[in-house]
Amino acid sequence: MATRSSLHTPVLPAEVMRLLEPRPGMRVVDGTLGGGGHTRLLAEAVGPGGLVIAIDRDPAAIERGARELAGLPVRFAQANFRDLPEVLDAVAVERVDRVLLDVGLSSDQLADDARGFSFDSDGPLDLRFDPTEGEPAWRLISRMRPETLADLIHQFGEERYSRRIARRIAAVRDKTPIRSARELARVVASAIPRQQQPPRIHPATRTFQALRIAVNEELKSLRIALERIPQRLAAEGRLAVISFHSLEDRLVKEAFRNRQRWEPITTGIVEASAGEVDVNPRSRSAKLRVARITAADGAI
Repeated sequence: MATRSSLHTPVLPAEVMRLLEPRPGMRVVDGTLGGGGHTRLLAEAVGPGGLVIAIDRDPAAIERGARELAGLPVRFAQANFRDLPEVLDAVAVERVDRVLLDVGLSSDQLADDARGFSFDSDGPLDLRFDPTEGEPAWRLISRMRPETLADLIHQFGEERYSRRIARRIAAVRDKTPIRSARELARVVASAIPRQQQPPRIHPATRTFQALRIAVNEELKSLRIALERIPQRLAAEGRLAVISFHSLEDRLVKEAFRNRQRWEPITTGIVEASAGEVDVNPRSRSAKLRVARITAADGAI
């Protein structure tokens, strides 16, 4: 059955294009195809003489992108963006002029009930970008000791109630397996003290973030990508990274501090305008950083 059309709206599109400055004939990588919004803009900018290499771990995103971006100068690869050198080798491209990473969750993934990304999903608590790789989140929480699970939730979710949540998960799973996103969200919410004011975010947000990061090895992938991407950027090449929480942004900030490798183009982070947030609330937490490779690394 064909993948439905994308529901995803790209964040910071004008800012990405202004700061990346893609030009006709360039070779560009979109390391997170997602709904294809950024990919389309990049492909239109480089024109028929250029090339956009669109990468995504999610096979549904690749299938949808190949259909919806047909006719544009785009080649697709189902892969982890940390494997960028291998992807470029496969398409016989030595170096590229621009790379974009949007490391957030797409609206299409949230809407897929079979993936468990949404708190309201009755589908399996999977949380994997590539459903053929690694273990689903429901299996992870079923096997981990409460102390280890608490450490994971605290480290990757920065959740202050991580130990209470882990103990509650363990108590519930010992009686009935927790298999769906809705079940886990209910368990997590029951472990957190009631607030007098309505919470700004869902009580399970940080726990789901932590589990998603863990099953997909997201921080490890970003760390490796930041180390490897400069090896394949041409002279004056640029890297733009859109992150959505402090753990990701911290890695990007630290990488761009290496002045032997990077010359920052943005000072601090670029955030969405109030107008964009009104239209696309997901953009509220987006943080964009852009840097130019130094001549020492951009060898060509």
